[in-house]
Amino acid sequence: MSVRSLCLAILSFGDATGYEIRKESTEGRFSYFEDASFGSIYPALARLEAEGMVTVREEPQAGKPARKVYSITEAGRTEFINSLCEPQAADTFKSPFLLIALNAAQLPPGVIRRALERRKAQVQEELRLLTSCEEGQECSHPGSSWTRDYGLACMNFTLAYLEEHGDALIKIAEDAARPLPAAAE
Repeated sequence: MSVRSLCLAILSFGDATGYEIRKESTEGRFSYFEDASFGSIYPALARLEAEGMVTVREEPQAGKPARKVYSITEAGRTEFINSLCEPQAADTFKSPFLLIALNAAQLPPGVIRRALERRKAQVQEELRLLTSCEEGQECSHPGSSWTRDYGLACMNFTLAYLEEHGDALIKIAEDAARPLPAAAE
């Protein structure tokens, strides 16, 4: 998904400022789809406005510059839907934790234990965020419930795997840390 499509996706759920789009793409329900920086969001919004895909209005704020609020147009909604109809790119998954796991034999067991605990805490926080949606956050969109349930299944599996197999990763580090017996040298 491009930043352009991400902006249109967020705006298809309601009007937003560039700041709100950034927040949704980093902390909100759209944080699972694409990374977007302010340096990529504002140029994308400017192009979308120039092409008639979004409109912008300024809202005055007391003691601050007016804020720009973007709205998707019908042309923008059509472009967004058309972009979703194209074959999607492969999902990407990047994990600093997995780099640590890959190198477990070169790391002290304590580092592996801490990495496992941090990863479990991160997954538990993701689960908390996903389940908070069930408790009254904006999840009325039909696709939101299915997407949330998919995320819950993935995170629950991840947490169960870490719980069931984390000791095996620690053992890799422990075995590598043991000195070789004299006969094997």
